[in-house]
Amino acid sequence: MVAEYTLYSMQFSGNCYKPRLAMHELDIPFRIVDFVKGSGQTTSPEFLALNPNAQVPLLILPDGRPLAESNAMLLHLAEGSALIPADAYDRAICYQWVFFEQYSHEPVIAVARNWLHYIPGGRETMAHRIDEWQEKGNRVLGIMEAFLAKHDFFGGPAFSVADIALYGYTHVAEEADYDLGRYPAIRAWLARVAARPRHVGIDWRP
Repeated sequence: MVAEYTLYSMQFSGNCYKPRLAMHELDIPFRIVDFVKGSGQTTSPEFLALNPNAQVPLLILPDGRPLAESNAMLLHLAEGSALIPADAYDRAICYQWVFFEQYSHEPVIAVARNWLHYIPGGRETMAHRIDEWQEKGNRVLGIMEAFLAKHDFFGGPAFSVADIALYGYTHVAEEADYDLGRYPAIRAWLARVAARPRHVGIDWRP
């Protein structure tokens, strides 16, 4: 039996969706090991030996080596493919947006989605943070909107890992109370991504 990638994953996590989408785009076979939020699976000794940061996604390479952090997975999986721009400047811009996603985008939009959409009572518990999330998240979306008003994709002229990184939580931002109707260029970009022949949604499983 040929060794394949194994992804430790929570199905509706945007961070877990990103490597699933990348592997489907690249036609890379993999299997999923499902983790349940709040189950304690990520703090088991066996899992901590693989990822001391106690988080999913976690990708196990076919040779058994572990790789954490969703965007690191994207860069590893896409190396040598069309999802990494060949031009040095386009590649740097691609990485710029990959880093923007984890530093500016995910800490606001993903966190807001988690509390407001998935955690029972989260809206009441975090009511004092909602205005802050709205302000910061809409600032991030505004930056993306301005860029997409002049560009079709985030990593040069073609679809890249930067688009996968930003698509993961942007396409479900309305679950965090963000009004994507305010952002026509983002909505057009989301449609371009979703129209790709090998695109799959966040509910897809191999």
